[in-house]
Amino acid sequence: MSRWRPPQPGSTAVITRAGFESLRAELDVLWHQRRPEVVRALAAAAAEGDRSENAEYTYRKKQLGEIDRRVRYLSKRLPALRVIEHPPTRTDTVYFGAWVQIKDSDGTRHDYRIVGPDEIDPARCWISIDSPLARALLGKHVDDHAEAMLPSGMHHFEVCRIDYASKPESS
Repeated sequence: MSRWRPPQPGSTAVITRAGFESLRAELDVLWHQRRPEVVRALAAAAAEGDRSENAEYTYRKKQLGEIDRRVRYLSKRLPALRVIEHPPTRTDTVYFGAWVQIKDSDGTRHDYRIVGPDEIDPARCWISIDSPLARALLGKHVDDHAEAMLPSGMHHFEVCRIDYASKPESS
């Protein structure tokens, strides 16, 4: 049996202006602040002598590798992203950037914002446009029904409200 797996599909390269600025600020902090700090600490740890038993040296090498990995990713990802500045002309339909209030089969309401994969935040109820729920909601209108295969199984939803300005108020 082979271990080969087909590559994962690429994520959608869209982002909000705020998300783009946040990633750019992260890259700036990593490159101009964190990396120089870690390089200085690594040099100091290396100066202490035997590197094979120097825990500080090993830790700083790993930390520098993580920073460099993230810097490489952001340096490649930022130019590939397309910033969506304005809401769509049809604000009665679910598209990228929409706040959507849905009601599940037991009557519970949930609010989600559809954002790019680089800016998801479960604590703020921001879901990726590539997620199964967002894919099921795209193109829907108020009172439309959608179903999505989630980790806990198939779920049915009804779209209650769509807003592009701010999070809908719970009712």
